[in-house]
Amino acid sequence: MPRIALATYDPGTEPSKDQDLPVLLRALAAGGADAVAHAWDEPGVEWGGYDLVVIRSTWDYSWRTDEFVPWAERVGKATRLANPVSVVRWNTDKRYLGDLAAAGVPVVPTRYLAPGDPAEAAGLPADGDFVVKPTFGAGARFAARYTPGEHETAVRHLARMHDEGLTAMVQPYVAGIDVSGERALQFFGGRLLHASRKRAVLTPGTAYDADKVAHPDLERWSPTPAELAVAERALAAVPEAPELLYARVDLVDGEDGQPRVMELELVEPNLFLFLHPGSVDAVAAAVIGAARR
Repeated sequence: MPRIALATYDPGTEPSKDQDLPVLLRALAAGGADAVAHAWDEPGVEWGGYDLVVIRSTWDYSWRTDEFVPWAERVGKATRLANPVSVVRWNTDKRYLGDLAAAGVPVVPTRYLAPGDPAEAAGLPADGDFVVKPTFGAGARFAARYTPGEHETAVRHLARMHDEGLTAMVQPYVAGIDVSGERALQFFGGRLLHASRKRAVLTPGTAYDADKVAHPDLERWSPTPAELAVAERALAAVPEAPELLYARVDLVDGEDGQPRVMELELVEPNLFLFLHPGSVDAVAAAVIGAARR
C-alpha cells in the first residue's frame, strides 16, 4: 500500500478553496493507497515517511517563495516530490515565459521590470490596453489592466511592487481573451486529461490590489489541434525534460488568431475535477502509479 501525501495550504478558519482535495483523497484510498493531506508549512510532518509527496493546492506559496522553494528542496531530498524540485524552482518565477519564447514556443509578449529599473524601461504601450502583474503571483493578485491613458496609475502600481521587492511583468492585453476566453489544457501522467475555458479575469478599472474571481464562467472545453500542438511544444521546452506528473497549459489567442501560452502551471494548478468528475479515476491511478515506481 503506497503512502501518499497531498500538500495543500492551511485555510485557517475558512473552508478550503480546494474542492478537489477530498474527492481525490477518497479516490486514492479506493485505489489502494494510504493517502493524507497536509499543509505544506504544517509543523512536524515527516515528509520522508511517504513514498510520494504531490504538491496539490499550496495556494499561499506565491507570496512566500523564500519559504516554499526551500521546503520543496527538503522534501525532494527526503522522498519523491511531484513535480520535481527543479521544476518547482523554475516554474515559480514567471520569467520562465522568456525561456519558452527563446525555445520557439509562442507566448504572450512580456517585458520584465526588476526593482531599481526605471519605469520607462517597461515600455508601457501607448496604443492599446496592457497588463501589469508580478512574476510571483496567483489568482490575478497584484495584476491589473490599464488603458494607454492610465500610465501614471500603472507607474504607481510598478512602484508599489518594487517597494515589496517584486519584479513586474508588462504585457499587451490580449484582446482575443474577450472573444474566445482562456483555455486550460490539463495533462496528467504525460497525457491530456481534459480542458476547460474561462472568461477574462481582468476588467478595466479594477484596482490591482482588489480581489478577483480567478476562474470566471469556467466551462468544459474541447481543445483544437492547434491548441494541443502549442501546449505540447511548451511542455517539451521545460528545461532538462523532467518527468512531469501533472501540468496545465493556459492559452489565449494572439492578434493572428493563433494560440499563445499565457501561463504554464507546473507547481499547484487547480485540476478542476469538480468540472470533470470523469477524470478523477485517471488522476488517482497516475498518482498511485507514480508512488509505486
